[in-house]
Amino acid sequence: MSPGNKRPRTLFGNPDVAWSDARLVGACLDGNEQAWATLIAKYKNLIYSIPLKYGAPPQDAADIFQSVCLELFTELPRLRRAEAVRSWIIKVTSHQSYHWKRKLRRLAEDELTPIDEAEVSSALPPDVMEEVERAQILREAVAALPRRCQEIIRLLFYEPEPIAYRDLAARLGLATGSIGFIRGRCLQRLERALHELGF
Repeated sequence: MSPGNKRPRTLFGNPDVAWSDARLVGACLDGNEQAWATLIAKYKNLIYSIPLKYGAPPQDAADIFQSVCLELFTELPRLRRAEAVRSWIIKVTSHQSYHWKRKLRRLAEDELTPIDEAEVSSALPPDVMEEVERAQILREAVAALPRRCQEIIRLLFYEPEPIAYRDLAARLGLATGSIGFIRGRCLQRLERALHELGF
């Protein structure tokens, strides 16, 4: 069941992570189950990255992820501006991560102190929060590229070990001499996409 099933379902096509937030949220609210899965896929790395910045181990980060997804599911119909979903996710995930850290500290110190809500917004330094948001913008820009460009950028820049052009060409079924040109075109497209997203 998707959030807000009151409106009649409309045909949105197959949702994709390159869709705008407003379009994805609209599809979710119209009962499109695939749009819900796509919205979560679009933001899963962002949601996971925040508790990890707080020092949460993978299991606790997964718990926070589930909790944020549940809150998103519940609150999505009440979101005033669909295009603000990324900011909402960052705020909610930071809040939950902060409370996880406070709870852990309390258990370690074996004392109960009142939570200072003013500290929640400043739990992570602003530059770290900006880094988290910029990483999400980069993920969205890469997702907006054609599939071949996404694959080239992933293999060249996201793999732990560098890949030689001849190996990249073999994996993609391209001539080795064409990789440099295609890489340049893909990076230009990525630069344009980043600019459009305000990076």
